[in-house]
Amino acid sequence: MASKVTFYDTTMRDGEQTIGVNFSIEEKIEIAKGLDDYGVAAIEAGFPAASQKDFEEVKRIAEVVDNAKVVGLARMVRNDINAVIEATKDAKHPMIHVFIATSPIHREFKLHMTKAEILDKIKADVTFTKQHMQDIVFSPEDATRTEPDFLVASVQTAIDAGATMINIPDTVGYDTPEEYGEVFENLRQNIVGFDTVGWSTHTHNDLGMATANALAGIEHGATEIQGTINGIGERAGNVDMIEAAAAIHVRHEKFNAETDIVLAQSKAISDIVARATRMPVAGNKPIMGRNAFAHESGIHQDGYLKNPETYEILKPEMVGATASLPLGKLSGSHAVMLKLNSLGYEVTRGDMKSIFPIFKSVAEESDLITDDQLKVIMQVVEEKEMVSYQ
Repeated sequence: MASKVTFYDTTMRDGEQTIGVNFSIEEKIEIAKGLDDYGVAAIEAGFPAASQKDFEEVKRIAEVVDNAKVVGLARMVRNDINAVIEATKDAKHPMIHVFIATSPIHREFKLHMTKAEILDKIKADVTFTKQHMQDIVFSPEDATRTEPDFLVASVQTAIDAGATMINIPDTVGYDTPEEYGEVFENLRQNIVGFDTVGWSTHTHNDLGMATANALAGIEHGATEIQGTINGIGERAGNVDMIEAAAAIHVRHEKFNAETDIVLAQSKAISDIVARATRMPVAGNKPIMGRNAFAHESGIHQDGYLKNPETYEILKPEMVGATASLPLGKLSGSHAVMLKLNSLGYEVTRGDMKSIFPIFKSVAEESDLITDDQLKVIMQVVEEKEMVSYQ
């Protein structure tokens, strides 16, 4: 039986920590509605205590989201927690995400707290929060650089105090997939009541392993992926939820998991976020990049035209995208002939013997061949044929 993997979006919180990104309330509402349609289980709308603007934005989003949980982020500070309680009180499904750093470097240089003080803080603040909210996410910040035994102690304290979801952040994108999986295995083996709460991944892309790490977490007991649309986020960004959801779908036999993500809406939500961030999606980005379903090499084009599955492991329409066969110097006669026929020319394979050499000579001097260039090529071919006939 397939397991269930849910998705928790933090585009409007961690994603807004991208340099130069500052969403308007209208943009956030559009993103939130798009995410709700996309099938995410939770939407982290912001950090209410950060500013009055953030507070008002979380409050507005809480009022318009129908299906997903609306989450506010809070440090383990009572003012932060109270701000989330107030900002999300009108949500159909309110949730709070509380965090405190647990790694040695954070304890020494940022918090100036001992292990015992941190455990006391976790117990006191999660217990307080539980009096006001039922759904509580707890994150031990910088979990992957925290001593394994202290990570267990921190998480166990949060669960015993009432946390319902435990998030394991690879805050600085440090772990490899094997190491990140081992973090979950250690927790699974040592946490009392492991199966009584949810477990989420939170992976950053500093070493280019955010997606691989998130999927490793799923293989080792995680039930939810925290991420962003288009992989935006602090520094090098977060796991792109579109990529992770597509991977779970394509490699179903490996992950044996189902999600509520509506993959066909991927392009729509990607475009919404790209517009709001003023950050076009990179052409070579997996799934949503303009080249993800484009084939220029003649060998690839020929194989694709015979059977798309020769070079596509995912049908583009499944994620709201379309395939393309751009024509360039590496293109073969099969794709060129198909394109010419789509423009209204009745071209046969025999005709290509005279057309293709001219195409190649033009393509060698061009980036990509346009429709107008193809029409000029056909004019040259027709003129040559007229001269030859005369």
